[in-house]
Amino acid sequence: MTTDQPVARPAPATTPAAAPAAVPAPRAAAEPARRGFLAKAFGVTALLSAAGSGLGLLRDLLLARYFGANQGTDAFLVAWTVPETAAPLLIEDAMAFLMVPAFSLALVLREERPLGPDPVRQLTRSTLPWLLLALCTLSGAVALGAPQLVELLAPGLADPRLAVTCTRITALTVLPFGVAGYLASALRALHSFTAPAVIYVMYNLGILALLLSGHRLLGVRSAAIGVAVGSALMAGVLLLPFVRRLRAGGRRRGLRRGAARRLVLIPLALLPVAAFTLTRQAQVFIERYLGSGLPPGTISHLNYAAKISQLAMTSAILIVTVTFPVVARAMAAGDFTAARDRVEKDLGQAAALVLLGTAFLMACAPALVALLFQRGAFGPADTSATAAVIRVYSFGLPAQAMIGVMVRPYFCVRPVVRRADTPRAEGDRITWLDWYPVGAMLLGLAVTVAVGVGATPHFGALGLAAGNAAGITTTAALLMRGLMLRGVALRLPRVLGGQARLLAAALAAAALGWTAARTAVGPLPAVLLGGTTVLLSFAVLGALFGAAEVRGPVLGLLARAHRPQPVPSTAAEERPHGR
Repeated sequence: MTTDQPVARPAPATTPAAAPAAVPAPRAAAEPARRGFLAKAFGVTALLSAAGSGLGLLRDLLLARYFGANQGTDAFLVAWTVPETAAPLLIEDAMAFLMVPAFSLALVLREERPLGPDPVRQLTRSTLPWLLLALCTLSGAVALGAPQLVELLAPGLADPRLAVTCTRITALTVLPFGVAGYLASALRALHSFTAPAVIYVMYNLGILALLLSGHRLLGVRSAAIGVAVGSALMAGVLLLPFVRRLRAGGRRRGLRRGAARRLVLIPLALLPVAAFTLTRQAQVFIERYLGSGLPPGTISHLNYAAKISQLAMTSAILIVTVTFPVVARAMAAGDFTAARDRVEKDLGQAAALVLLGTAFLMACAPALVALLFQRGAFGPADTSATAAVIRVYSFGLPAQAMIGVMVRPYFCVRPVVRRADTPRAEGDRITWLDWYPVGAMLLGLAVTVAVGVGATPHFGALGLAAGNAAGITTTAALLMRGLMLRGVALRLPRVLGGQARLLAAALAAAALGWTAARTAVGPLPAVLLGGTTVLLSFAVLGALFGAAEVRGPVLGLLARAHRPQPVPSTAAEERPHGR
């Protein structure tokens, strides 16, 4: 099964008499095919991403089993800040924000002008060499500056030398992460989702292989080496699909040497996107910095809680990953109405999934942590501390999902390239609106710091988690306003009304699930009973409250359940009597 659509070939030149036959079908006629493709792409992406998340969870389980939560794991997690920062910057966020709209614009130009140089190949030649040079430079700088980086991130760390060693190893991930992010963005814009969805499977397989084989000999350094190996596997698995798609779509007719450029690179467009991603990731820096002064193991508790909490966002982010090329293509073609409709739908669907996951975490956090982690070096005290942090973290999960949906179309307005026929002054100028997400994130960080500094002396790790939730919620509210200023005119009463219905259903489901989980004996029964109660309660209450994202699937399932099944007829029944 694959979600790779065949590359569109340029249509043969038509005579004037044949022109009416070439008129494209109305947009409504293409909607069923598009919905079918998106559903198939989401299904395959969800399946492979779930496999990657499962392997990532197994990775965290092995880390907890082999090393527990102590100064050694704290040192490794400080070093893990490098791939944690590089992944959103080079794979998930900044690179996708820049390159998916850029490749989408190149595809629009390819369709508009089927003859001449291929804009997709031109874009690759213009951007990939510079990217490789920048990635090599950045990787070397991180490795050389590892001691200063560790001192900056965690000045109170008990074992800084181990953190420096692991940081130098994880610095090797910068180059393959960047290559993987570039190739994945290009493939998604070309409507190829299978290979990009495999990358985290390969990444975690590399880490697991080193953890299983080297934890006794290398200690926590085995995890750092595994991160480097896994990052190389990520890039390697995308190379062949990218080359194949580039060759298949690049067979052009009428090529002319010295033909006019169709795409012009805008280097300044990189700055707001990279700044937003780094400021968003700065929440982790703040936690590590303030957490390094707390008792050993606090950073590890925060990390395990964040990993479990983010599982609730996996499906929500998958929706945006699949629909982002559709939004980018609509905005590249100037169809802001279609982009708005898709964004509103994404906000509702993402909220439904993440609030369902949030309700489950609120109800079952202690039982879930005990079931997953409480073994080996990870004891009951670690379970209690991690579960408490999860519940506080969960307050910020809906806002994180909303930011993931809204920031993608926001940056689509300013891709890293522009049409060659766009006036330079209009196409290259960076305005204050381009920096709006950065300002929103900085204000959110100010809230994070204020709450964290004020609450940490009294509540420890819970104060840090509360600061995280408060800051990200502030940013989400500001970014919703910014998206409307950008030209995507969200219908706020519809959007906020749907969010309120889902939130009410999630709060009630969490309370019922918590009550059910408390009646069970043992972590596994508590998780199963509480999770089932949350799921059923959320489905019923969401439908009763009129949440379209819940009511539609629920009514569809009920209709299928009550649909009469046709009784198969036999040849004997159909044959007339007496013959």
